[in-house]
Amino acid sequence: MTIMIAAAGKNNALGKDNDLLWHLPDDFKRFKQLTTNHFIIMGRKTFESFPKPLPNRTHIVITRQANYHPDGVIVVGDLNEALKKVPQNEDSYIIGGGEIYLLALPIADKIELTRVHADFDADTFFPPLESTQWQLVGEEYHPKDEKHTYGFTFESYVRK
Repeated sequence: MTIMIAAAGKNNALGKDNDLLWHLPDDFKRFKQLTTNHFIIMGRKTFESFPKPLPNRTHIVITRQANYHPDGVIVVGDLNEALKKVPQNEDSYIIGGGEIYLLALPIADKIELTRVHADFDADTFFPPLESTQWQLVGEEYHPKDEKHTYGFTFESYVRK
């Protein structure tokens, strides 16, 4: 199964200057829980936003840079090539950025979206979801609290 996983503001904002716009510890925990021991597919800029590769995940990085070869990472030239690197019985998680989400939207089976309840000034956005294509099958609301500056909802979608 190909699963997109993201956190986006009400206006679909993902980030600015290759950085997140919020700090939500419960979202990080959910991301880790869902993606650990799976393949994660991302663009080069998303990969470079991490201080180091995420533990217990197989990283596949999409880039146009022919001489890009960071240690411990599978490097490919496009999304189709990335998906071919994932064994058939394995789930893969598309983790960004904006261009990669746009490419993956037509082929994804499921979306795990953390909807952050605020609008943000951003330069990268999650693609809009068409209600004719996606069905909301689960949601879990989390109010803002001492550890979370914003309220948010975990939303799970499956392709119709």
